[in-house]
Amino acid sequence: MKQLATRAITYLVVALLFVCAVRFTPELPERPAAGVLRSPVSTHIDSAAAMLAAPAPLLSRTERLERGETLIGLLKRTGISEESARALVRAATASAVDTRYLRAGMSVEVTADSAGESPRELVFHLGVDRLLRMVRSDSGWTGTEEKLAWKTDTVVVGGTIRASLYQAIDSSATPYFPGRAKDELAWALADIFEYRVDMSRDLQQGDRFRALVERLVAPTGATRMSKVLAASFTLSGSEVSAFRFDSKYGKPSYYDATGKSLRAQFLRAPLEFRRVSSTFGMRFHPILGRWKAHKGTDYAASAGTPVRAVGDAVVERAGWAGGYGNVLQLRHRNGYVTRYGHLRGFAKGIRAGARVEIGQTVAYVGTTGLSTAPHLHFEVLVGGVQRDSRAALRSISGVPIEGSERSAFESLREQLLASLDATPGVVRLALR
Repeated sequence: MKQLATRAITYLVVALLFVCAVRFTPELPERPAAGVLRSPVSTHIDSAAAMLAAPAPLLSRTERLERGETLIGLLKRTGISEESARALVRAATASAVDTRYLRAGMSVEVTADSAGESPRELVFHLGVDRLLRMVRSDSGWTGTEEKLAWKTDTVVVGGTIRASLYQAIDSSATPYFPGRAKDELAWALADIFEYRVDMSRDLQQGDRFRALVERLVAPTGATRMSKVLAASFTLSGSEVSAFRFDSKYGKPSYYDATGKSLRAQFLRAPLEFRRVSSTFGMRFHPILGRWKAHKGTDYAASAGTPVRAVGDAVVERAGWAGGYGNVLQLRHRNGYVTRYGHLRGFAKGIRAGARVEIGQTVAYVGTTGLSTAPHLHFEVLVGGVQRDSRAALRSISGVPIEGSERSAFESLREQLLASLDATPGVVRLALR
């Protein structure tokens, strides 16, 4: 009996243990048969194959040519061996690069398959509209020059003179002509009106200007001034205008509103758009220490600045003349005489009796004679008497447009005026 009871207790304990094992054992996750049967080795092989099939990511960065650095030095910085760098330079030189004229700061885009590897492609930014793309292959480096297309549009700008033309353009045209393009616009306007307006003396505070300008814009955003189509200056209430007209009798030129060429017999200034230090009239002489009639105009400029003849003439005198220092005197066809003083020296071939043409370099700015600093003293004599050149040279008008082209000019003038009067900004030309 006792043995039977022991056996019963044993069976009961075993049954309880089985129940506990079933109750507390976690369920196996459900997996597809293929997943259960796949071995860890096969999973690793499939992942490696997927990595080989995917293209390696390209790594790009930009380097810049440092001041004084050679192109070989830059290429070695990108991870290219010296031998390969020399081969690349030879290939680049054969394509489009003159390594003697590479500018400091030139950017080079470097592309490689992964970090630490030698580059597979280099893009040299040779200019705002010019690239050289160098690509490495098993046979070496090959280069292709690429030109970036410029977009052409037309812009109206205008402003008020507060101090100078530079200031007026800077305050009104910067959004359309950034950086150096502003200076190019100022120089272009000075060149167009140089027979009618001396930009360093005739502009007064409150005068105004407007210009219709064709410009070029590169894909990089770089901006260049192309050409001025029309412009006007309001000077002390009087207006002088310029219209670009392509005559069949010659190259494109500028004419005023009446159809007279802006190219007159005389330039308004003997220097290219320079600041004036003294104007015509009385002044306190810095060396003599007394008030003295200043019978000319002083143009402040660096020593050596070219001096140009303001009109066709014959040299009357070229030599020393006391307080004038080195002086040049020119006699013009209509009896006018122009005198240039304090010169450092004379241009080649300038001597008494020599003939000179309008705009020709005849001498160089200096500080000889009674002078405290480099500048040009300029006089205009009419009938042997000094006259203010601002008035004396203004009355000599240009040649009128040919009668056979008068109608075409007037039609173009009206179209340009309509665009010139538009709100400042990019405009659509009426004639296009």
